[in-house]
Amino acid sequence: MIGDNPGKNAKPGLFIPASHIMIKWRHMALISKYIREFLEHLEIEKNRSSLTIRNYDFYLNRFAEFAHDCEPEKIDLELVRAFRLWLHRSHEGVNGEMKKSTQNYHLTAIRSFLKYLSKRDIKSMAPEKIELAKADSRQVSFLDMDELKRLFEAPWKQNIPDVVRLRDTAILHLLFSTGLRVAEAASLERENVNLKRDEFTVRGKGDKLRVVFLSDEARSALHKYIDMRPDVSTYLFIRHDRGAQMTDMPLSPRSIQRIVDGHARAAGITKRVTPHVLRHSFATDLLRNGADIRSVQSLLGHSSITTTQIYTHVTNKGLHDVHAKFHGSAAGE
Repeated sequence: MIGDNPGKNAKPGLFIPASHIMIKWRHMALISKYIREFLEHLEIEKNRSSLTIRNYDFYLNRFAEFAHDCEPEKIDLELVRAFRLWLHRSHEGVNGEMKKSTQNYHLTAIRSFLKYLSKRDIKSMAPEKIELAKADSRQVSFLDMDELKRLFEAPWKQNIPDVVRLRDTAILHLLFSTGLRVAEAASLERENVNLKRDEFTVRGKGDKLRVVFLSDEARSALHKYIDMRPDVSTYLFIRHDRGAQMTDMPLSPRSIQRIVDGHARAAGITKRVTPHVLRHSFATDLLRNGADIRSVQSLLGHSSITTTQIYTHVTNKGLHDVHAKFHGSAAGE
């Protein structure tokens, strides 16, 4: 075999040790191979969610296709710069350009991939050389108290079965009371929520645990819904057919989105309302009523305080007081 025994008739100078062959093969492996291993690493060792892995799969394989599936050592600043330019000129955005935040999702995935390669001592570009684009300021959409009141009343003004009415009311109050992400709410099981207390633990992004709290309205709405269900399903929110019969199938995140949107339309709310808008409303309400931003960060399950700071420009009561005290005072004299 090559690398084990050169043989009697082998020409001098042609013997290649097996270890050298393995090293050469390793360096010639294409990035698609390492992407597959990186995704497996995220799944098994990092315990990332299936959604995170699916997104990383999309972003990284898009980069691999752009790079013609080259070897890792050929990834450099020029290649990344060309890819960034291609993303920027992509026509996926509303205005003919890909949003800066979406571009950054690609770059974050590449940077994480390069960190993985570095830990495995696979020669490639240093991950810290990739700088994210400055993202546009996010416009936070939230509901005011009048809109929330109309939204909570909407299920009771529609011709739907009582059990569906109670379920939808419980969903709306739960989302506003806890600030849960829609996927977190959809995955809840009955045993997760102790209605004898006003708090429970939820497993969020990155498999992180956090404590959330139920308002009196949310706890009451959940009680009424669960008490009306004769089923033994472990899920907190389940599907009901048109005859109001129970199933064992939980509501999907998409189903909860449709429920929220349907009741918002019925309430005559013109802005687009999603479960995430209720999450925004939860955070905005806390900050407007004096909660500190670090506490809100914990309640939302944000890893970085920077993410939570998107709410401060709509909740800065101090600036409002300054404006009310000083603006136009001379004109009124």
